[in-house]
Amino acid sequence: MGRPAPGAGGPQRGNGAGPGGMPPRGPNGHPQRGPAPQGGQPPRRQGSPGAPPPRPGNPDATRKLPNPAADQRVNTGARQAVPNHPSRAAASDRTQRVDDRAVRAGAGAGTRTRPADDRGTRPPTGSQPAARRPQGGTPAGPPPRRPGGNGSGGGKGGGKGSPRKTSIWRLLRRTIYVGMALVLGLGSTVFLYAYSTVNVPQPGDLKNNQVATIFMADGTSVLSKVIPPEGNRTDVTIDQIPPHVRNAVIAAEDRSFYTNPGFSIQGFGRAFLGQLTGKQDAGGGSTITQQYVKNAMVGNEHSLTRKLRELVISAKMAKQWSKDQILTAYLNTIYFGRGAYGIDAASKAYFNKPVQELSVEEGAVLAATIQQPSNLDPEKNPQGAQTRWKYVLDGMVDGGNLPAADRAKMQYPTVIPAAEAAHDKTMDSGPEGLIKTQVLKELEAAGISEHDLNTQGLQITTTIDQKAQDAAVNAVTKVMDGEPEKLRTAVVSVDPKTGAVRAYYGGTDGQGFDFANAGLQPGSSFKVFGLAENLELGKPLSTMYDSSSPFKVNGIEIHNVADENCGMCTIAEATKRSYNTSFYRMMLDMPGNGPQKIADMAHRLGIPENVQGIGKTLVEPDGSSPNNGIVLGQYNVRVLDMASGYATLAASGVYHAPHFVTKVVASDGTVLMDRGDVAGDRKVSAAVADNVTDAMKPIAQYSNKHQLAGDRQSASKTGTAQLGDTIENKDAWMVGYTPSLSTAVWVGTAAGNEKLRNVNGGMIYGSGLPSDIWKSTMDGALKGTPNETFPKPGNIGSSQGGVPSWSAPYTAPSTTEQPTLPPVVTTSQMPIPGLPGFSIPVPGLAPNPQNQRQTQPEPTQEQQGGGTGPMSGQPVAPADGATVTPTPNGGTGNGNGRPNR
Repeated sequence: MGRPAPGAGGPQRGNGAGPGGMPPRGPNGHPQRGPAPQGGQPPRRQGSPGAPPPRPGNPDATRKLPNPAADQRVNTGARQAVPNHPSRAAASDRTQRVDDRAVRAGAGAGTRTRPADDRGTRPPTGSQPAARRPQGGTPAGPPPRRPGGNGSGGGKGGGKGSPRKTSIWRLLRRTIYVGMALVLGLGSTVFLYAYSTVNVPQPGDLKNNQVATIFMADGTSVLSKVIPPEGNRTDVTIDQIPPHVRNAVIAAEDRSFYTNPGFSIQGFGRAFLGQLTGKQDAGGGSTITQQYVKNAMVGNEHSLTRKLRELVISAKMAKQWSKDQILTAYLNTIYFGRGAYGIDAASKAYFNKPVQELSVEEGAVLAATIQQPSNLDPEKNPQGAQTRWKYVLDGMVDGGNLPAADRAKMQYPTVIPAAEAAHDKTMDSGPEGLIKTQVLKELEAAGISEHDLNTQGLQITTTIDQKAQDAAVNAVTKVMDGEPEKLRTAVVSVDPKTGAVRAYYGGTDGQGFDFANAGLQPGSSFKVFGLAENLELGKPLSTMYDSSSPFKVNGIEIHNVADENCGMCTIAEATKRSYNTSFYRMMLDMPGNGPQKIADMAHRLGIPENVQGIGKTLVEPDGSSPNNGIVLGQYNVRVLDMASGYATLAASGVYHAPHFVTKVVASDGTVLMDRGDVAGDRKVSAAVADNVTDAMKPIAQYSNKHQLAGDRQSASKTGTAQLGDTIENKDAWMVGYTPSLSTAVWVGTAAGNEKLRNVNGGMIYGSGLPSDIWKSTMDGALKGTPNETFPKPGNIGSSQGGVPSWSAPYTAPSTTEQPTLPPVVTTSQMPIPGLPGFSIPVPGLAPNPQNQRQTQPEPTQEQQGGGTGPMSGQPVAPADGATVTPTPNGGTGNGNGRPNR
């Protein structure tokens, strides 16, 4: 058959052609098939079951019309799919050649005659055996038929072929498509239902902030309150918020705010992924609308349900509210840190000015804090805050809201200190304000965020005992009344059995400096840690050291107060008298590094190794090991830590961490924290701790008669720190305990470099004002409680424990015999009876006075205070070497009542 003439536009209608040039339709609507054309199409196989009879007419009329989509098809050289319809299997060759001609026809106005060389390269008509296509070439025809099936074969006509097996991957893809359609359909249904039922309230209807109440230990007496600034905030309108502040917030949190539909599908997807993987941090990317809905309505729970509610409400809110309304509500609600809710409160908290006066740089600072309010406060994290600030300004430039030239000139603005930020000071003006600060710090360490504190209506029960707190405050007020204004005081009481802080006084200004939490030199009150280490090394309280003063070592002179001494005396006696020279010699006698051993013991008993705001403790300024001055209290410690360290000794060596909070409950009843009964940690043996206690038992009475009321037992130690190289003092301490309460008292000055003088001009020692405050505090706190006794101290090694009944070594009398001189002749007058006024001399004998002087030798240098012998009236060790029995009251020494400094 000839081809259509060029320009004919396609196959021409033959005999019996259907309308529009299409082949005539058969009885069931299918095109009638005729004999194959002579132009190289394979003949229809005869005998195939179900094959239609050949159709007469123009062969061209039976050609399949070119498929426009096939014109664009590119043969990649891969195996072509075998037609899976049995009736079309035999016609695949013909269809392929028709498509080839359509491709060659291109976009021309009509068809053209195939070149002769092309005809010569066409494969022969008819059924051909399958042949391998040359590699890299373009297939010249349809792919080879796969063998098998009914009647299929080479060139012979065969029967109907078997259906091709369905691909497993095609089935899997279809299953996934169906599953995705179901999920999307179900999700859409749920979304539409939720969208139609949810109500979007007005901003004024959303009240979610509550006051947190801080209670005393009884759970009913109110100590303080945390009132969120949001409760006192003033809402601002969009016109009151400068445009550059609005743009800064948009650049920080949602740069497509004015164009997005109010929600982020990507953010919802991340939340969905997080629920599937269990990663709570998989979320993020919420829009400003979503953030407002989360903070004001649905909360911050990590769940798919919460995220879906947020999505639905945000979408509906974006339809019902204008963008400016949403932005205004957001800026009046969002948290900025420093207890500031809303942009106006934040402006005052960081810059002490209303929002209308904020500059571009200041607005960017506030916008930068929104992402992490507590962690991006410039005062806490300057580097992180400035990095985020730059991101915000760069976003403003990218959004066309800030000229790049102006951006390049901008410097980070100065923010006011958090302590100066405007906030409610209700019930915080006095000592309770400093307790509140400690409570909030402890809550933060326990994972209770500032946002939780301000929004969940927390009920916080502290350890502060009303009676003990009143006793401390009243003692300071009474004792310090009339004293110089420059003097400052700190008092902390700790329960040795639990570590609970029962009383805390760091100063009168609840918003000012906290002296109970400051690093201060403890002086001689630190000696007990050296004594504990010496006992740990197996040296009992009967161990003797030379107390002579001054003592010069390595070019340094060590003095006792007024160079007093007890000669060679026990360490127990030196503890009572607080002799520096004895303790210094004790430290030098320790094996290895004595100063480091004492520091390690102090850390074990309760002095922290690191303190926030102070740094590493009990070390040199460069961080190196402590020097010999540690035993005399050279290094700074806190009043709180001294009370805690002594409490460990009171508990026979068991340490309980000091704490202020026992329980935290939200307004809905959720318990956020419950400390319960926490077991202590044994730091030293009971024998060591109880022997230290025994050595300190007589000190309160010895120090100007500061023994507790009702003959209550106590163990205490005074301390005084010297002012530089002068003879003046700068810090004075009294620290002591009973089995149920440990109290540390400090008196000093705010500057820390001024001499301590009382109202009468006298020098202040630990046995003065600090001891007065300590006794008053302890008596008031313990009034009405049973008198308790300390445990009997155990043995130290093979030596009997406790304070010995003697304090100086036994000095044997001289064994040198002195010659006895003969008696001397004396003459006496005898009166004559009857003759008044007359007498006669009578000779007699009398002992030689030289013998009496030989039995009373002159005092030695040691007995005069310059050596190692016992002092006048000082008890000495038994002459027979018998076992020493400690006195019931822990030893009294010579009981001369001299002040312990």
